[in-house]
Amino acid sequence: MSPILVASLSLLAMLGLIWAGMHVAIVLAVVSFAGVWLIRGDPTIAANLLAQASQDAIASHIFGVVPLFVLTGFLVAIADVGKDAFEVANQVLRRLRGGLGIATVASNAVFAAITGISIASAAVFTRVAVPEMLRFGYQPRFAVGVVAGSSVLGMLIPPSLLMILYGFLANQSVGDLFTAGIVPGLVLALAYSIGIVLMATLWPRTVYESGTPEPMAQEALMPVGTLALKLLPSVLLIASVLGGLYAGFFTATEAGATGAAVALAIAALRRKLNWKSLWSVLTETGHVTVSVSFLIICATIYTRMLAMSGMPQFLVEWMTQLGMGPTGFLIVYVVFCVLLGTIIDSSSILLIMLPLMLPIAEQLGLNLIWFGVVTVVAVEIGLLTPPFGLSVFVIKSTLQDQRITLGDIFRGTAPFTLMMVAVLLLLIFVPQLSLMLLKTPGG
Repeated sequence: MSPILVASLSLLAMLGLIWAGMHVAIVLAVVSFAGVWLIRGDPTIAANLLAQASQDAIASHIFGVVPLFVLTGFLVAIADVGKDAFEVANQVLRRLRGGLGIATVASNAVFAAITGISIASAAVFTRVAVPEMLRFGYQPRFAVGVVAGSSVLGMLIPPSLLMILYGFLANQSVGDLFTAGIVPGLVLALAYSIGIVLMATLWPRTVYESGTPEPMAQEALMPVGTLALKLLPSVLLIASVLGGLYAGFFTATEAGATGAAVALAIAALRRKLNWKSLWSVLTETGHVTVSVSFLIICATIYTRMLAMSGMPQFLVEWMTQLGMGPTGFLIVYVVFCVLLGTIIDSSSILLIMLPLMLPIAEQLGLNLIWFGVVTVVAVEIGLLTPPFGLSVFVIKSTLQDQRITLGDIFRGTAPFTLMMVAVLLLLIFVPQLSLMLLKTPGG
């Protein structure tokens, strides 16, 4: 059996096992072990490869960034920072058509600039924004759809756990990836906001149950001082984490530590944290960190198996013979990412696709920072698409109103999925949007 055939069969076996319910990291390790055994004909070599990759994969101190940003996200969620951001945005934007929807997008963008975890955003704003929108006569489908759509901002606007994972897999600067995600994240938030205004103006029954917004004048506006106090924790976190990172005061790991310390102080000052909740936060952080680290280790093993098989070089030569240029390659790559998003989660897509596609991207001369931004947007579309839309399932499990079905949530996310596809195409054809804030946008 040729090495190329072994690599091809390993990919099919991997998708089949994941579909059958086996954990992605276990699948990567088992398939890689079997692949090396078949290629070299010696199980000892395969076992040595596993041992060496496990030792090398996460030995660097930069992997400390993972638990620190995860810890920040959990602390911010428990401190009600997302709730306060929504209340401020609601006060400022309430009189616009679709104002509560735009407020949800705006507050999600602020929350994303602190946490970087889409699932946390989906859970927080399902509790905060959906009941408020339903109270003012918004369509239930629209209410859950805008929460699901805007939750993906958590993986695009830095800090982003998915960008951290891409940086490790592609050997790229996490700080540069964070910088490159700012403008695309804001463009996506702006696209959502414009889309909501258009929906509320041109097709009001898709937004409001009665076809017109319920009056909001009866609720008094908060004093400016109260608004400022509610927004202060978000400003402090963004300024300390991203400000320090972009000003060059911190590395990405140090920025994560700073964010965790500030978030801990905010939660403690607000008396949202006791010993029981702190233990719960630390335990959840440990679970996520171990899961991500195990995935990275197994992805490293899989990458080495593919390199041993010669599959990346084979694909480069095959695409060269087809005459497929950078744009054609990107379109095919994005389609595969979106299709995989219907059955597996975002991290798994990165772990499966990047070892195969990064050598081709490098061969075609693509900027790997820009390629990372395009990759993150493409795989995040999978969070909204059936049957596996992870954000949709999180919203359903968090919803207090059980009348809203899973189908309602998927239908509500459809307009936002289309907006996201439009922004993805814009990022593909206008790379400067991703690279304009970098010091060396050309390389």
